[in-house]
Amino acid sequence: MKTDIGDSRPRPRWKQWLIKQLDLTSQCTEDLMEDLQRANEKNLLPGEMAGMLQGVLEFGALQVRDIMVPRSQINFIYHEDNFTQILARIAQTEHSRYPVVDEDRDDLVGVLLAKDLLKYSGRESEFQIDDIIRPALIVPESQRLNRLLTEFRRTRNHMAVVIDEYSGISGLVTFEDVLEQIVGDIDDEHDDKEDVSSNIVPQGDGRFIVEAMTPIDEFNSILGTTFDTNEFDTIAGIIIHELGKIPRQGDELVLDGWLFRVLSSDSRRILLLEVLPNIDCHISEQTPAL
Repeated sequence: MKTDIGDSRPRPRWKQWLIKQLDLTSQCTEDLMEDLQRANEKNLLPGEMAGMLQGVLEFGALQVRDIMVPRSQINFIYHEDNFTQILARIAQTEHSRYPVVDEDRDDLVGVLLAKDLLKYSGRESEFQIDDIIRPALIVPESQRLNRLLTEFRRTRNHMAVVIDEYSGISGLVTFEDVLEQIVGDIDDEHDDKEDVSSNIVPQGDGRFIVEAMTPIDEFNSILGTTFDTNEFDTIAGIIIHELGKIPRQGDELVLDGWLFRVLSSDSRRILLLEVLPNIDCHISEQTPAL
């Protein structure tokens, strides 16, 4: 008579512990989630274990689109950018990896790692972006997170570019984003617990320094404005539409009582804005005509 090998194997310690502590008569994932919640409320599980186990159970049902950073919030590097422009972008955003695109943002060239720029220190004139661009890991919005985690481990990538059904770039997802679905939020050295947005930095005198690619709904939420989010995704889109051109450094525009001044731009896009209440507008509203 053959012995069932599967039945003879000892259970892993974590399974033995769960069986001892919990009533595992659950017939579905929802029942098991409730069991874990009750165990957590009774302090049967040490530390953050209940939350992590719940994260594991939910993990397989999540898709990349559920956790990705949307396209409007991606900090791109452009293939034609020079060494100085790339350094300025990295100094502003402080990320370690950037998708590199041509003028059309759906034309993905690859990924640039900030650390790869170090070898050009002191010899910037030799910089060639093609020498340091790495292949990008590309995944569809519908990919399950458990499969993406496997891809990250197999390819040793830490970031993937997400594409939609038309092969256009729709977002980004990182290894950290995936891991946080199990263990909870992970704070790194660039996380600012005091500022709600790193895209909008108050200056203390009523002025704000604003990333031009800041989503409009984020801008409205922080500054209390009511700009329409239906036609454009970012503040840059509104500015370019109103001026009818790509603004240059120093160009100004008044919208809804706010003065927008371009601090940094190139031939294709706005990079950084200074935003402040328009004093002339407020004076004219408060001073009656003579």
